Amino acid sequence: METLPTEDVIDGEYSEEESSQDSTAWGRLFPLADSFVAMDLTKDEYSFGRGENCDVPFDNNGSKKHQCFQAYSKVHFKILRQHTSTGMHVFLEDLSSNGTFINGDKVGKGNKQVLANNDEIGLALKKNKAFMFMDLLESNDSDIPASIKEKYTLTKTLGRGACGEVRLAFAKGSCEKFAVKIISKKKFTTGGQHAVNLSKQVMSEVKILKALKHPCIIGIEDVIDTKEVLYIILELVEGGELFDKVVSLSQYDEPTAKLLFYQMVVACKYLHDQGITHRDLKPENILLQSDEKETLIKITDFGLSKFVDAGSLMKTFCGTPTYLAPEILVTAGTGTYTKAVDAWSLGVILFICLSGYPPFSDERKEMDLPKQIMGGHYSFPKQYWDGVSEEAIDLIKKMMTVDAKKRITLADALNHPWFKDEEMMKKAKKLMYPESDGMVPPSAALRSPKKRGLENGSGEEPDSKRRGSGDTNSPPNE
Repeated sequence: METLPTEDVIDGEYSEEESSQDSTAWGRLFPLADSFVAMDLTKDEYSFGRGENCDVPFDNNGSKKHQCFQAYSKVHFKILRQHTSTGMHVFLEDLSSNGTFINGDKVGKGNKQVLANNDEIGLALKKNKAFMFMDLLESNDSDIPASIKEKYTLTKTLGRGACGEVRLAFAKGSCEKFAVKIISKKKFTTGGQHAVNLSKQVMSEVKILKALKHPCIIGIEDVIDTKEVLYIILELVEGGELFDKVVSLSQYDEPTAKLLFYQMVVACKYLHDQGITHRDLKPENILLQSDEKETLIKITDFGLSKFVDAGSLMKTFCGTPTYLAPEILVTAGTGTYTKAVDAWSLGVILFICLSGYPPFSDERKEMDLPKQIMGGHYSFPKQYWDGVSEEAIDLIKKMMTVDAKKRITLADALNHPWFKDEEMMKKAKKLMYPESDGMVPPSAALRSPKKRGLENGSGEEPDSKRRGSGDTNSPPNE
């Protein structure tokens, strides 16, 4: 076959028979939006556009209803496979008035650019992604087991972390997009020394994680266990990481920070209610559903720390323990911890969201980073915190209390005065439950915390010592 049919397509789906890869194909296009369809590339030239004479006309209902449809040219771009002096190459030729983009960069009308494996093609607008190109002759998936290939096509790497690599995947038969976390079982260690076979334990943990259902928790779609590698197929969220957003904005305004943080606390409390402690909360593990400032958040990598011993995990936390609770550092990762470690990490995240810099820094000359954290040596310099409410600062102090027994619980955090904000609550619930217009369904996992007073143990004594000591963690450019 040369192309897949371009009739009306619902959510980019096509039949299993159609999705079987042509043995003569040299490339494949995966749809990045519902109005486009997957196709194998077998010819040396294809034209794409609004015109009915194109090899691939954008003529289905989804395309015609798309906001950018009128901005597509009759022949918007071509894909060409040509033999050159340096061998066979694939090119994209831009023939459009409003632009064709490769990985966000405009090609320019009349220009040609090499199309490489995993490149993303956008039309008319940089953000209007249409296809991902897969070079079937260049892509190396020989190490991917048949049990994965039967269900998914793995493409580009989305990221790497302590627990493994994350790749973009398309489901066979529907082209639905997922994130696949690939964890080598060599990471499953005891005492940080010997690799052991923990398949039964791992699958038991994964079964628990798969059962979690919450709008602010990344969903686990599938788990495929092989002899050497565990593949966890996750819901894909495409708004990026909270970390990158904070960097781009410098800091959040307080109302937006409150909206996002409320969702984080609600989600983590849900995990705690299910007996799960995250242990690795940081802005990189808070994903955003969209690029909008007011967006749904999704927490990821929850529970994965159970697959790696604490000592090993601590050494791989991006080279810095910025978000780790003091009790983890005191025992060098070998102790037993309560869910209070998550409250501390959330406090650090809130601190960063509101100020744009971390509460602890390895740039301080008089005290190293672990000592800063274990002693709770952080402060709120007026030049950075003058516009932040006392309620927000109070919640940070209660979450970042060194004594874990006196640290505020997430249930009590949700009852903190800072969250007594009806407008914010309405927005949050509308983001979490859009189908119910902000009303929480009776069966929803989100449960209101019991109405009870805040714990008296808020760590005021350690905090007063901090403020009286004159310790100041130097913010950037201070």
